[in-house]
Amino acid sequence: MMRGMEGTRMLFTTDEIQSRVRELGEEITRDYRGRAPTLVSVLKGGSVFLADLFRQIDLPVRVDFMSISHYTEGDDESGVVRVLKDLDDDVIEQDVIVVEDIIDTGLTLSYLLAALRAREPASLEVCTLLDRSARRIPPLDIRYRGFDCPDVFVVGYGLDVGERYRNLPFILELDRERAQGNDPDALIPYLSGTLPLDAAETAGAAD
Repeated sequence: MMRGMEGTRMLFTTDEIQSRVRELGEEITRDYRGRAPTLVSVLKGGSVFLADLFRQIDLPVRVDFMSISHYTEGDDESGVVRVLKDLDDDVIEQDVIVVEDIIDTGLTLSYLLAALRAREPASLEVCTLLDRSARRIPPLDIRYRGFDCPDVFVVGYGLDVGERYRNLPFILELDRERAQGNDPDALIPYLSGTLPLDAAETAGAAD
């Protein structure tokens, strides 16, 4: 992994992400051949992964969105969830794939899956880009998984810090103190899509 500015590290590069997204799209295409699955994304972070993923699926897919909020205590999710935006269309007897950017404790997703099962879809599966299984609480069956994610704070490719930097094309590990710090502009040098000069020099020295 490439070390960036102090407190940051490149966790997954743009090429690694795009390659894995393409593989996931091909796998879904094979598994759902002859069907038209509905991809359900949870706003906001999952929309970036969804946009790339469904263009790699060679099927007439449908897309729908939900927005939910959950109460947190520190970094931990609680099981209390409120639906802010529900699906626009009915999913009864539809093949549904929930598309997530990251699965952490799994409490929110567990609630969401229960709510969707009650709507009687033909099938219900999960596709996540990142699986931070070290923090998992309820057991979850995840059919499509991009990467195993270590128990660190991550930002980029839909994942935010203070609602910013979702548009980074790669995923950075960010020191939690920096993520919670008072410098909202610290990651601006990364928005060009390349490592800042000091990060590139550090990576070169490590090679």
